[in-house]
Amino acid sequence: MESRTVHKGGSAEIVEKKSRFIGEVFPVEHEEEAMQLLEQVKKKYWDARHHCWAYVISGDRMQERLSDDGEPSGTAGKPILEVIRGQQVGNLLVVVTRYFGGTLLGTGGLVRAYTEAAKQALAESVIITRITGYRLKIETDYTGLGKIQYLLAQRKIPIVQSEYTDQVTLSVLVSEEAENEIVQEITEATNGQADIKRAYACSFADVNGEMLEFPDE
Repeated sequence: MESRTVHKGGSAEIVEKKSRFIGEVFPVEHEEEAMQLLEQVKKKYWDARHHCWAYVISGDRMQERLSDDGEPSGTAGKPILEVIRGQQVGNLLVVVTRYFGGTLLGTGGLVRAYTEAAKQALAESVIITRITGYRLKIETDYTGLGKIQYLLAQRKIPIVQSEYTDQVTLSVLVSEEAENEIVQEITEATNGQADIKRAYACSFADVNGEMLEFPDE
């Protein structure tokens, strides 16, 4: 299973007819965390007129909430939520703070401004694809090492740790869907001489070329 989520939040600011729209993105795991972060934004921009927001919490039951915070109904929270949905990202809060510039923007202008502020803030964020799977430990003799390395390279499976003694132990990250096939291929290629065990369940993601692991939830 794969899921897109925010690894590092970003921010962006746009100006529309002298009104400032400050978009900020935060990774969150639950509603309480989202509400705490919202309060921090309100304190940070205490003199702003509006703090409009939306969040999506992924999980067994997806949660979505939004707020126009005093703007005309449907002109702020809903556009922010639609941006999140369009990016197919979960576990995040997006807040767009508005400093009123003295000129009314109308409903269409507000929708465009809140949409653009949310889009730009997400564009400045680091969004990753987390893959649910396992860390496997593969123990082999030096004769089977080359075959295993070739198979892993063919499937683009990262080796995250290597130990060389009288035997070789490789630690790799594999998705749930690919695990059985990989184990079978390595077993056949080494005539059953490789010892393959699950170290633990986890999720992982490639972040700018670096493979990061996340604890099993």
